[in-house]
Amino acid sequence: MASVHESLYFNPMMTNGVVHANVFGIKDWVTPYKISVLVLLSEMTKNTQITVVEKRRLKKQILPLLQGPDISLSKLLKIVGDCCPNFASSVQIRIKLMAEGELKDMEQFFDELSDSFQGTEPDVHKTSVVGLFLRHMILAYNKLSFSQVYKLYTSLQNYFQCDKTKTTTKTENEEADMELTNTEEENEEEQELSEEREMEKEDLDFPIGEEELACSGPLSQKQAEYFLSHQASLLKNDESKALSPVLLQKELNNLLKFNPDFSEAHYLSYLNSLRVQDVFSSTHSLLHYFDRLILTGAESKSNGDEGYGRSLRYAALNLAAVHCRFGHYHQAELALQEAIRIAQESSDHVCLQHCLSWLYILKSRKGEDSSVLLEHSVKKAVHFGLPYLASLGIQFLVQQRAFAGKTADKLMDALKDSDLLHWKHSLSELIDISTAQKTAVWRLYGQSTMALQQAQMLLSMDSLDSVNVSVQQNNTESFAVVLCHLAELHAEQGFFSASSEILKHLRERFPPHSQHAKLWMMFDQKIQFERAMNDGKYHVTESLVTGITALNSVEGLYRKAIVLKAQNQTAEAHKILQVLLTHCQKVKNMEMVIRVLLSLAELYWRSSCHPVALPVLLQALALSREYRLQYLASETVLNLAFSQLMLGIPEQALNILHMAIEPILAHGAVLDKGRAMFLVAKCQVASAASYSPQKKTDGNFRNGNYLLCSVWCSMTLDEAKI
Repeated sequence: MASVHESLYFNPMMTNGVVHANVFGIKDWVTPYKISVLVLLSEMTKNTQITVVEKRRLKKQILPLLQGPDISLSKLLKIVGDCCPNFASSVQIRIKLMAEGELKDMEQFFDELSDSFQGTEPDVHKTSVVGLFLRHMILAYNKLSFSQVYKLYTSLQNYFQCDKTKTTTKTENEEADMELTNTEEENEEEQELSEEREMEKEDLDFPIGEEELACSGPLSQKQAEYFLSHQASLLKNDESKALSPVLLQKELNNLLKFNPDFSEAHYLSYLNSLRVQDVFSSTHSLLHYFDRLILTGAESKSNGDEGYGRSLRYAALNLAAVHCRFGHYHQAELALQEAIRIAQESSDHVCLQHCLSWLYILKSRKGEDSSVLLEHSVKKAVHFGLPYLASLGIQFLVQQRAFAGKTADKLMDALKDSDLLHWKHSLSELIDISTAQKTAVWRLYGQSTMALQQAQMLLSMDSLDSVNVSVQQNNTESFAVVLCHLAELHAEQGFFSASSEILKHLRERFPPHSQHAKLWMMFDQKIQFERAMNDGKYHVTESLVTGITALNSVEGLYRKAIVLKAQNQTAEAHKILQVLLTHCQKVKNMEMVIRVLLSLAELYWRSSCHPVALPVLLQALALSREYRLQYLASETVLNLAFSQLMLGIPEQALNILHMAIEPILAHGAVLDKGRAMFLVAKCQVASAASYSPQKKTDGNFRNGNYLLCSVWCSMTLDEAKI
C-alpha cells in the first residue's frame, strides 16, 4: 500500500540512476531519455530547415515517444533519422554538447524550456500534449535537490557514453568482418571465425530484438498505462506483434515491483498466463487484480458501496470462466454459484445474465443438455438490451442445432437475424464470428463450395474497429478457423503447395504460443496424415497420429484405427473402432459415428464379409440423412454401391449411384471424384454381362464406358503429378 500513499505528496527518490518525483498525483520523473526527447522538441521549434513533409512525419512519432518506455539514444536517433535525416545530426550534437559539457549546460537548457510558453504566439501551447509534457518535466526538475540534479547529470553522461561505446564496438566488429571476409576463401578456419564474429555482431546490434523494450527501472504512470493498453490491444487484435510471453511477464514483474497495487498490470499478467495455459499463474493474477481493485477503492469511488460488491461478484464470475476454460468443471460450478448468489443479493440483472451464459456453456462442456437454458438466455439478453450476449447465444444455439441435424435454411435464417444485431450495434467481432460460423456449418453439411464462398467473404471484409495502421484486426479466432478450412479445401483438391502457403501464413500470424495455434496445428497434422495415407507412407503416419492425439484424442484414435486397417491389422483396428463407436454414441458426436461405421464396413470388405457390411452401411446412411450430413450420405451410398457390386448385383448399384455422384462431383475431394467415376465405370462393365449382344455393340454404351475410364485415368495422372 506504500505506492497509494506516495501519490499524495512529493517524495523524490533515486533508483538505478533514475530520478523519480511524485507531485500531487503527477507520477512522472526526469530521465536521460526524456531529456533527449526535450532536446528533440526544442530543436523542432528552432530549426527552420525542416520541410513540411518531414515535420509531419516527425510529429506522428512524438506521441509514441512521449508515452512509450525509455529507449536507447541510437534507437531514438534512428526514428528521427527515418523521418528527417538531416535533423537527427543536430539533435545528436546538442545532446553531445550537454553530456560532455558541464552541469550548468543542463541547468541552462531547462531554463530555456520555459521560454517556449512566452509571447502572444508561443511555440508550444500549455494545454497541448507537448505542453503538458514540458510542464511536467520542468516541474519535476525544479523539485530536485542539488545532489539529485548531479545524479541526473551523471546518468545523462552514462546514457550518452553507453550509446557511444556500443556504436564504437559495432564499427569495430564490422571492420573485423570486412577483414575476415576478404580472406575467407583462402582458409576455412577463418570463415568459421568470421561466422562467429558475425554472430557476436548480431548480439551487439542492440536496435534489433525485443530485449531493449524491457527497462531495468520503473516506468512513469503514463508510460505504464500506455504500455499496458498497447499490449492488451495487441493481444486481442494481433498477438504476433505483442511481446513474447516471457518478455511481457518480465516487464509486468518490473512494473509490479515498483507498484504492487497496479491492478491493470495484474490483469494483463492474467491474460499473458492464459496464452501459455498456465493455470496457477492465471488464477493467481486474476485474484490479485480484484484484490487490488477493491483495496485501492477504484470501484467504490465511482459506484459507492455498490462498487465493492460488484468487484466481488465479477471476480467470482471470472474465476468460473478460468476454471471452465481449463476443464475444472466442479470448481467452475462452485465459483459460478457464488457469483449468482452475490448478484441476486444486489439485484444485478446484467451480472446474472452473464452467469446464465456461462451456466449453459458449463453444462454443454459437461455433456448435459443446455438447450432450454440457452433459449432462456437469449430471450433475457434481448429483454435487458444486451446485444453482445444475445448474439453469442444465437451463435451457440446455431451450433447446437447444426449438430442436432436441423436444416440449413433455418440455421441461416437465425444467423441472418443475429447479423442484423451486429450491423445495428457495429459489433465487428461478432460479424466475423457469424461469417466463420456459416463457413463451418456449410463445411459440416458437405457444401464445400458455399463454405469457400463464406471464407473468401470474411477474408475480404474490412473491420469496423479503428485500430493502429500497423495492427491487423483479423488476427482473431474467426480468421484462424476460416483460414484452416481454406487450407483443408485446397488440400482436398490436390493443391498441396497452396495449402502449405496458407498454413505457413497461419504459423506467422498465430505463433505456437498463441491461444489459437491449436487450430492450425490440428489441420496441419490432418492434411499431412491424409497425404501420407494416399501415398502409402504408413511409417510417416505413426508420428502424425501421435501429434493428432495430443490435440484431439478422438481424432487421434480414429486415425490410429485407419492406419491399422491399411496395414491389414484387422483385429486391432476393429477393437479400436468399437471402443470409439461406443464413446461417440455416448457423447452424441454423430459425424464421427458415421465415419466409424464406414470404416467398420471397409474392415468387413477386407474380410470378404460383404453381407455383414450392408446393415452397417444402412445404419450410417440413416444417421447421415437424419442429421443432414449430405457429403457423408453420398460417401455411404458409394460404399453401398460397392458392396452391391461385390455381391454381384451391379444393376442395383447403378440405380443408387445417381443419388451420390452429383454431390461428390460438386463438392467432393479430387480423390473421391476419381473413385466415384471409377466405381460407375466398374458397375457399367459388370452389368454388361447381362446385356444382349446388340446392346453391347451399341456406340453410346462403349463411348460412355470409355469416357468414364478416361476421366478416372486423367484424374489419377493429375493427382500423381501433384
